[in-house]
Amino acid sequence: MSDPHDVSAAADYPEQHSQIEANGASFHVVEQGRGPVVLFLHGFPDTVETWRSQMQVVAENGYRAVALDMRGFGDSYSPDDPALYSGAFIVGDLIGILDALQVPTATIVSHDWGADHGQRAMVMRPDRFNGIITLSIPFLPRGELSTWDMLRSRGLSALYYAFDMMKPETDDRIRDASKTIPSALYWLSGEPAEGTGWDPIDTKRNMFRPAPDVLPSWADPAYVKHNIETFQRTGFRGGLNQYRGVQATFEHLAAYKDVLIKQPSLYIWGDADGLCRLFHPVPPTVEEMRETAPGLVDVVRLEGVGHWPHHEARERVNAEIIKFLNGLNTTVTATA
Repeated sequence: MSDPHDVSAAADYPEQHSQIEANGASFHVVEQGRGPVVLFLHGFPDTVETWRSQMQVVAENGYRAVALDMRGFGDSYSPDDPALYSGAFIVGDLIGILDALQVPTATIVSHDWGADHGQRAMVMRPDRFNGIITLSIPFLPRGELSTWDMLRSRGLSALYYAFDMMKPETDDRIRDASKTIPSALYWLSGEPAEGTGWDPIDTKRNMFRPAPDVLPSWADPAYVKHNIETFQRTGFRGGLNQYRGVQATFEHLAAYKDVLIKQPSLYIWGDADGLCRLFHPVPPTVEEMRETAPGLVDVVRLEGVGHWPHHEARERVNAEIIKFLNGLNTTVTATA
């Protein structure tokens, strides 16, 4: 597998940037390579640049990598109204982009909020998405209670970080991306000493505390620079609206209550990720996770890795992606 920062290798698979119209809105889309389409979906606070290594490797292995600045981020459509961040709208974005590119079927690779939206896409449009790799966020079917109501029922409304994210004043409080981006990269990762990293229900261990001046070795300086410059320009309102749109997602997806992900899937998580520790106080087994995703192929646990596995454990994650894609496409070819 080649070095993801090797310029000579990248020259063989040049990136193509474009603005694509989908359902009347404009999205910044990056493409690389040829072959079966792999659609990359990022989370918060992030941009399309987060997938540079994975897109290069996917292209080198005979696939067409397609990634976008998700709704609310970068150079893509970023409405102010939080109600327009329902997962139903965002799945519509993905279908509109596939239609514009004349792509009938794609495999999803997703992280954080991108994983949540990717999982909804798998449930809502199994005709367009044949498999999904999820980083850091396990799949929970739409149930009786919304995510926020479920957390309130557990007495976490004053503790869980997302309730603070949804406050109007947060937009301005984290506005300085030169501080926000390095802090989120560091504190959410597996880099901090045990007991000091991000804890989603401990306000003293929040992700926006001042971070060390020197970034971890796995944080590509060009990627960090891009994200700082982008969020300095756009602000964080669009990204924070991902949190504010959760209740609307729940209401809009009533028809998909208890629907499972039946297509092949792979779950990758870092055991030093504060969010995953909350989800998985005991490491989940494949059998347990197949209760909500019957097509689950495997669960990959990365020791000492935090919330950025595609950066912190780049080579391992890249290898797992190619392994899953090759297995999926071998199966598709054999049954066609």
